[in-house]
Amino acid sequence: MLADSNPLVLSAMSEFFERDPRFSLVATSATAEGFLGTVMRVPVQVGVIDWNLPVLGGAKLIEVLREHEQAPRLVVYADQGSNAHRAAMAAGAAGFVDRSGTVAGLLDTCADVAAGKMVFPFLDVRELQKDPIHTLSRRERTMLEALSTGLTNRELSKTLGISTNTVKFHLSNLYEKLSVKNRAQAIAYFYSNRLPGKTTDTTEN
Repeated sequence: MLADSNPLVLSAMSEFFERDPRFSLVATSATAEGFLGTVMRVPVQVGVIDWNLPVLGGAKLIEVLREHEQAPRLVVYADQGSNAHRAAMAAGAAGFVDRSGTVAGLLDTCADVAAGKMVFPFLDVRELQKDPIHTLSRRERTMLEALSTGLTNRELSKTLGISTNTVKFHLSNLYEKLSVKNRAQAIAYFYSNRLPGKTTDTTEN
């Protein structure tokens, strides 16, 4: 689903996505409220949103959707110079695309996000904090790896054979150790540290 306050941009994006066989365009909206109302009723896997989308704005829209397990993964489409890329990641978006970039870049980013990746080309997550992965227990490391595949708390519970309360307990500890605020940032951190030839030791706590 696409949401942009500029009707010309919205029309152009719609045409690009409708032409690409990788995507099926569900709906479009010129407001955050319209986007929210649609994705609450219709299954949407990926949403592309204008950061300054009226009336709620991109940050508030992402915050509201974080509370819903079936919410789409969101790609913020904005000017990189506005520092929106950092704010978008902090809010919990799954990707960022600069408006001055290519159409192919936008489409490829959405495909990557649909596949479970975090895409922030202007931001090196590793620079945000020192590497604390060596402090994770094996259970926390396993949970981080499972979390990176996009599992919900209920799915993590089933996959790891623990209660949802235990999942929440481990996630809370995980976020604290990684100095992140939410699952999107934890996933971003995980992918930023999956470098060729890099190994990370874990200790059992």
